[in-house]
Amino acid sequence: MTDIIVDGKTRVFAVPAAALDISALTVANIGTGEAGHDELIPTGLEGFEASTAEVDNTALSSTFDTRLPGRQSFSGTGLVGKKQDTPSAFFTLVSVKDTDLIIVIMDGEDADTAPIVGDAYEAYPVRTGDWNHVGRGEANSLLRYRVPVSISGARVRGVLT
Repeated sequence: MTDIIVDGKTRVFAVPAAALDISALTVANIGTGEAGHDELIPTGLEGFEASTAEVDNTALSSTFDTRLPGRQSFSGTGLVGKKQDTPSAFFTLVSVKDTDLIIVIMDGEDADTAPIVGDAYEAYPVRTGDWNHVGRGEANSLLRYRVPVSISGARVRGVLT
């Protein structure tokens, strides 16, 4: 078994959500979107880790508190990228408020490698919020932007066809 190194091996795409089945994404679907991995900062995928609530299922007769997994949720989700003097296609797509997108994250292959059939992915249906500048006035820093994204459906893990 080989460990997966993340340096340079995370690909991120924003794909228009219109009529996509995120449980069966194709290489062609990814091609309709825009790559963001060269523009996002290293910590630019904020909040894309699920939190699972617990449901108490302890009985009155129990002598031990028991729990079952409950609802999954995400909080504080957003995309943070480097602001460019000319807006990129990725920024142009994600910066429009109330846009429904699929954020596709693919780990384990070089970021400069095009997606191919068989690549594993995580897909998040999102709706964009109003973007803001980040880092104004910081010394030794790039001007950045943050687009809040609300996850609007369940995360899907799949393999490209």
